[in-house]
Amino acid sequence: MDYRSSDAIGATDMAAGGVHIPGPRAEDRMPETVTSAVKIVIVGGFGVGKTTMVGSVSEIRPLTTEETMTQAGIGVDDNYGSETKTATTVAMDFGRIGITDELVLYLFGTPGQERFWFLWNGLFEGALGAVVLIDTRRLEVSFDVIGRLEERGVPFVIANNTFPDGPTYPTDELREALDLDAHVPIIECDARRRASSRDVLVTLMRYLHEMALQRA
Repeated sequence: MDYRSSDAIGATDMAAGGVHIPGPRAEDRMPETVTSAVKIVIVGGFGVGKTTMVGSVSEIRPLTTEETMTQAGIGVDDNYGSETKTATTVAMDFGRIGITDELVLYLFGTPGQERFWFLWNGLFEGALGAVVLIDTRRLEVSFDVIGRLEERGVPFVIANNTFPDGPTYPTDELREALDLDAHVPIIECDARRRASSRDVLVTLMRYLHEMALQRA
């Protein structure tokens, strides 16, 4: 993965008549110590907190593709539990976070509505693993998401985004309800908080490392 190519933007675009295209902000530039980058995808049903997680944990200004929700989504998108939501991701969210001085994660948040799932093919290309965000008020919206990951053979962890009015279940009951193998990690999180979201990503990286050791 060419993880430094984006930092090269900022030269004069001669094809545009000599217009200067601004490059990334100084605080968004890739640290010189970075030698490796890993692509991670954050998935889940509509309104479970994917955009929130990318925004809370990203060290750079996150790229979002949120659009205002319209009447066209009524009867099509299931917004139970998210009735106050006024915008939705229509393509992807993107952020970046450093795990060590040498390793960074590229974070891609997927759209939650099933009508946008055709975009997943491109977003999953080259992804090492995934975070599945769940909402215990609407566990059923996670079934198809998990099924698609299992079909693709993408390793994932479950992050239970704890909403104030969400019911609380023991981990074993969640695992049974989601029909998960015993080795798939389940972790509680608050997607609004940077430290909590980072813990989820660290859990995923440890899980991927353990899987790599088992295959070695």
